[in-house]
Amino acid sequence: MRTAYSVETVRTAERELMARLPEGALMQRAAAGLAAACADALGRVYGSRVVLLVGSGDNGGDALYAGARLARRGAGVSAVLLAPERAHAGGLEALRRAGGRVTGADGAEALVERADLIVDGIVGIGGKGGLRPAAVPLAEAAERARAAVVAVDLPSGIDADTGEVRGRAVRADLTVTFGTHKPGLLIDPAREHAGSVRLVDIGLSLPPVPELEALQHADVARLLPVPAAETDKYRRGVVGIAAGSARYPGAAVLAVAGALRGGAGAVRYVGPAGQAVIARFPETLVSDRGPKHAGRVQAWVVGPGVGDDAATVAEVLAADVPVLIDADGLRLADPAAVRARRAPTLMTPHAGEAAALLGVEREEVEGGRLSAVRELAGRYSATVLLKGSTTLVAGVGGGPVRVNPTGTPWLATAGSGDVLSGFAGSLLAAGLSTVDAGSVAAYLHGLAGRLRADGAPVGAQDVASGIVEAWRSVMRG
Repeated sequence: MRTAYSVETVRTAERELMARLPEGALMQRAAAGLAAACADALGRVYGSRVVLLVGSGDNGGDALYAGARLARRGAGVSAVLLAPERAHAGGLEALRRAGGRVTGADGAEALVERADLIVDGIVGIGGKGGLRPAAVPLAEAAERARAAVVAVDLPSGIDADTGEVRGRAVRADLTVTFGTHKPGLLIDPAREHAGSVRLVDIGLSLPPVPELEALQHADVARLLPVPAAETDKYRRGVVGIAAGSARYPGAAVLAVAGALRGGAGAVRYVGPAGQAVIARFPETLVSDRGPKHAGRVQAWVVGPGVGDDAATVAEVLAADVPVLIDADGLRLADPAAVRARRAPTLMTPHAGEAAALLGVEREEVEGGRLSAVRELAGRYSATVLLKGSTTLVAGVGGGPVRVNPTGTPWLATAGSGDVLSGFAGSLLAAGLSTVDAGSVAAYLHGLAGRLRADGAPVGAQDVASGIVEAWRSVMRG
């Protein structure tokens, strides 16, 4: 499990560790890891041109000490100071002793553009808002340069705690972060600025409950339902799918496609698209008598393509089993009925749907995904899976938010979300919790999209069929 902690938690852990270490030892650990990462990025250190963009405080100090290590290995290192009077004194002295050069920010853009490697040490994890005006020309020069950009702890200008980017920010090819991941390194739009992320262990003692967590292959393999020898189809769970309409029969077909690959023993379909579903998937148990008369299920999926069928949505919400609400169901569901449910509920909006539920603009949700998913979970007393470039899963009552590390932009295609909802609903029926079902489904759905796309366009049916391949990949490790 990959974890991320808030700035406050990291700073508390750093203070506790510094109290037990000789003065400056913690910064030297960070600088050593940063210098090693820079050397790897350069390939050949001797004779290379390295430019450090140095702000005030410890972040700039890390960059200066790392620059000194590179200078001792033969690199030509220049430090551009954005706040000369507040630059880290010990780091400056170390760089000068190693033969590095120091210059001011005025007119330094040409120096940046000629570099082989640029180190972003402008702002640390406490920075708020975008870059200050004096730093913007240097960040723009770094974007024009052919050099690799390495960010110290996080790209300057992003919000470490939320992943928001309010103004200009550095775009890094590599971020070297210390002690633990910060939430902003895992959540868009900030994640797009981080590039690859390399974690350097500096010995922090962190609390057991993180701010964010991201499943890895081993975690998903542990959570996936595996039938025992004596298991029959009903013991494996039955998922009900209330989806589709005369206008949108494909939504029903795709939701069923996802459900059939989610580990449940059987899929019951209820709705007007039964002919289309049975033609494509004859193993589906089809009914047109409504959810109440469909037979026993262990979980329901409601909403994809149902149009304005509020009665079906209300009927499903009244069921005393886990329910996943998606698409049209999100619009039609009575908030009071969702909050009043005793069985678990999983809502799966994309950013536009989340914005409508919260009464804000879509851009507000996309720019502040973490706060949006938490607010929705609290407002509806439900687990919320917020789909998008970074898919987040927030449970009821707080706790770590799960961030999905898989996926591809090619998944932004019609019907992909219907497949995800059916898949996650099947995992609910197989016995997973709402948080586990949502995050495991997002992980394998994203992996399936990546495997099937392989750099080219992919359709929703391709993603559905790719889930089996992704499942096998995870189980094999």
